[in-house]
Amino acid sequence: MNYGYVRVSTKDQNIHRQMDDMYNQGLTDDCIFIDKQSGKDFDRTNYQKMKALFKDGDLLIIKSIDRLGRNYDMIIEEWKDIVNRLNVDIVVLDMPLLDTRTEGRNLVGKFISDIVLQILSFVAENERENIRKRQAEGIRLAKLQGKHLGRPKYSLPTNFYEILSQYKYKQISLSDALRTLKMNKSTFYKYLKTYKNKEQ
Repeated sequence: MNYGYVRVSTKDQNIHRQMDDMYNQGLTDDCIFIDKQSGKDFDRTNYQKMKALFKDGDLLIIKSIDRLGRNYDMIIEEWKDIVNRLNVDIVVLDMPLLDTRTEGRNLVGKFISDIVLQILSFVAENERENIRKRQAEGIRLAKLQGKHLGRPKYSLPTNFYEILSQYKYKQISLSDALRTLKMNKSTFYKYLKTYKNKEQ
């Protein structure tokens, strides 16, 4: 049995091109499984439904490797599970080297696919490391230039201590204090605690 898997990251994205590729492979709607969610992991409803149907000798067709998932380390583990444990072949249409079928090629298909997957994983990990380095360098340069990183510092209202004093001596209620200061309860108590600590 041949299966097709189609994935887009959001419900608004178009699946037509992927579906056309599936139809061109002779697949019908009943053997094409579609997910409209992130590829961060394999916890996807229709993907898991499809995988539960796999039998020895079946074929999974996907348009591109990133339709299977985003994380290459996870893709490699999933690929091995499908190909080695379930004995299901995989074909990636946009990358002909990723074709595990072995008819007339002995074990060449699986061998080449494993090598290509390892290379993709290395490239992806290398890119992640480069991104981390660029982020760290950007943070270092921003600090050297005296730029504030993260959330802007919170500035207390100019009348905070006056209102706090009124609240402390029960001249106004908590709700009145919060409304006047335009502050939520947790922030108010946080600075109230700081104020009490200073008094001690």
